[in-house]
Amino acid sequence: MAKILIIADHDGAVLNPTTAKTIACAAEIADAEIDVAVFAESASGPAAEAAALASVNRVLTVERPENARPLAAVLAPQVAAIADGYSHVFGPSTTFGKDLLPRVAALLGVNQISDIMAVVGPYEFQRPVYAGSAIVTVSAAPDRTVVATVRAASYRAVGPGGPAPIEAVTTDAALPTHTRFVEQKSSKSDRPDLQTASRVVAGGRALASAENFEIIYKLAEKLGAGVGASRAAVDAGYVPNEMQVGQTGKIIAPELYIAIGISGAIQHITGIKDAGTIVAINKDEEAPIFEVADIGLVGDLFKLVPELTEAL
Repeated sequence: MAKILIIADHDGAVLNPTTAKTIACAAEIADAEIDVAVFAESASGPAAEAAALASVNRVLTVERPENARPLAAVLAPQVAAIADGYSHVFGPSTTFGKDLLPRVAALLGVNQISDIMAVVGPYEFQRPVYAGSAIVTVSAAPDRTVVATVRAASYRAVGPGGPAPIEAVTTDAALPTHTRFVEQKSSKSDRPDLQTASRVVAGGRALASAENFEIIYKLAEKLGAGVGASRAAVDAGYVPNEMQVGQTGKIIAPELYIAIGISGAIQHITGIKDAGTIVAINKDEEAPIFEVADIGLVGDLFKLVPELTEAL
């Protein structure tokens, strides 16, 4: 029987929805016993949320002052220490998971499997390669711990269940003293988080300036949507890097994705191909984005988008 440890992604108070999607992936492994580990200074909030999710056997909390911030160098030795006895260690393929899990794999002396998008068997998984244009099946040794990140865009979050018991765990893992939290700088926004929003409106290079992105923001506000951008728009300086959608940005799977002035390069398509409904607005009827769009509108975005916003 597979015994799986999932590392919870959270902000100290609320569980990131990608954790529930990671549980959904683990639940595809037959007869899996799934534990969720919450590392924090005070884990009560995220732990209670995790305990209320379906398929969770136990929630383990590791509380200590050093865990107030999710520093990979600090968390990795603790994860490796409590991973003893587990056949699998999973985490979401978010910034948090991509930062932490490679360190855990190195400490356990195994190779990491990145971006699991389907489970074939307990030690066999599928993952995308070549910007998602091909899918490979990878196998892991059954006598070693499997450390992997899960492509959240490929899974739907598990529903409510439990409640699972919550147990406090301590570890005497030696923590590094040369790595410490100094400060965090991030933009503030009332819009939904890009990676978890059910609706996303994104703009491309055709917006031509940072000021013109205002029409994207207005439409997103009407829809209660998150805002994204193509790599070209980010490289041109119209919007910050954190808004980039695509292979080298954020991979998302909203229920509705509206691409405005985005041509549809393969790098961008990789980040949105799991979206429920894709709407494209572009004046070039030959743009590649129309090949993947469920609904396409050919025309001048500077005329069509304000009209759409007004209609809403």
